[in-house]
Amino acid sequence: MPQPALGHVALIGAGPGDPGLLTLRGLQQLRRADVVLYDYLVDPRVLHACRDEAQRICLGRHRDGRAWEQSQINARMIAEAQAGRFVARLKGGDPAIFGRLSEEIAALEAAGIPYEVTPGVTAASAACAYAGIPLTHRDHASCVALITGQQQNENPSDPLDYGALAAFPGTLAFYMGVTTAADWSQALIAHGKSASTPVALVRHASRPHQQTIVTTLGALPEALAPGTMRPPIVALVGPAVAARAGFDWFGRRPLAGQRVLVTRPRGQEDGMVEAFADRGACVWRQPAIEIAPPDDWGPVDAALAALPETDWAVFSSANGVEALLGRLLATGGDLRALGGVRLAAIGPATAAALLRRGLRADATPAAYCAESLAAALRERLAAETPSRRRPPRVLLVRASRGREVLAEQLRAGGAEVLQAVAYVSRDTAEPDPQIRRALEAGEIDWITVTSSAIARSLARMFGPALRRARLAAISPLTAAALAEAGFAAAAIAATYDADGVVAAVEAAVQEGAAEG
Repeated sequence: MPQPALGHVALIGAGPGDPGLLTLRGLQQLRRADVVLYDYLVDPRVLHACRDEAQRICLGRHRDGRAWEQSQINARMIAEAQAGRFVARLKGGDPAIFGRLSEEIAALEAAGIPYEVTPGVTAASAACAYAGIPLTHRDHASCVALITGQQQNENPSDPLDYGALAAFPGTLAFYMGVTTAADWSQALIAHGKSASTPVALVRHASRPHQQTIVTTLGALPEALAPGTMRPPIVALVGPAVAARAGFDWFGRRPLAGQRVLVTRPRGQEDGMVEAFADRGACVWRQPAIEIAPPDDWGPVDAALAALPETDWAVFSSANGVEALLGRLLATGGDLRALGGVRLAAIGPATAAALLRRGLRADATPAAYCAESLAAALRERLAAETPSRRRPPRVLLVRASRGREVLAEQLRAGGAEVLQAVAYVSRDTAEPDPQIRRALEAGEIDWITVTSSAIARSLARMFGPALRRARLAAISPLTAAALAEAGFAAAAIAATYDADGVVAAVEAAVQEGAAEG
């Protein structure tokens, strides 16, 4: 039996935490990976770049409750590659800085496995940038030293030269030095480093819950006493710490420290995720509904065939735009089929989806809801009817579920209405267990609710635990759906779109801060 072709291993630096700090090359490799072996300190949000079918394996805990041994990691990488898979070995920070990169490369070389190394943003660099501390300074730090705080235990035969480090004319960055802080800080002082030397402790650098404490070398053991600050922490030592700009750009963002769960369908959440992240929030994703093609394309195909006799095509979502026009192209047609059809969109997001396809909406209501769209269309249809020999024909492009308001009101206005289910909307069966645990533990501050279907799905998925977070509804209609399920919206968007939801959360947070 022929052996499978060798796979490939990508050794990728995931950066310090913020998913936005992953390099473009790292992102490309993650999207290709069949198997992702990731360190437990890698922010789980980075894994959203993976394909749905990719196998994700956390190396932080093994079956017996311990972290994987390096030999086990090497063996798994090699086995997966020998089976012909593309393996992403995802490491926190930069793999070449205290990431045991040389050991993994040696194992891959010995096994004849092709590989590639992609650098990442290392923790010291991120800690300085996000804490407002210059890693180098024209007057105070002309060089930088990256030091492991665990060397005393790992390699006692090759100890650090504390005399040289004490005289070092720059910034000392200690990694993994929490448990040994008393040892290395006192060793530096004993070799001539002033006890008053400034030290910055940056925990969870670049993440929304980043902490920064400024102390001195002499007081460091007390600052890192058991039960005070837990890893991961980078300790920055040197006079450049005292030159800290004082402008906390990271912590001053309007949603800094807020933990937000975005619940839009997969593939449609990126814009909202980015908007919240840009404002400083820690953003998680949990689709509450899934979008899929209809079980039977027959009614849609019939609607497409009837376009020459159709006066208006009405889209109640961007999903409907993509589904109908995608089907039009898939069946051999093109946009010329819509040449004589006027188009209506329920809101700006739907109108934008049409525009991306080269089509401009002829009607968009002032208020983004079915009732407003129906009123606007009835007014247009009433003005057109006297010149017609037949009732106006309207195609409603819709989901498998939803309200009948639009169809009922258009029929009441004298229109002949054809409805085409262009996509299926289903509730997500079960949430990610990690998301459920975080919600039940009160670790999520806000949950976005951008449709009535999502409101009902969230109520079913999480039950009473949904009350552990504040709910932000996209419209009064969605807020009413939440209320029917027994949950109150803490914020309601003034404009019924994703930007409106973000703005509503920001306003509520700022109002709470002002009251506090």
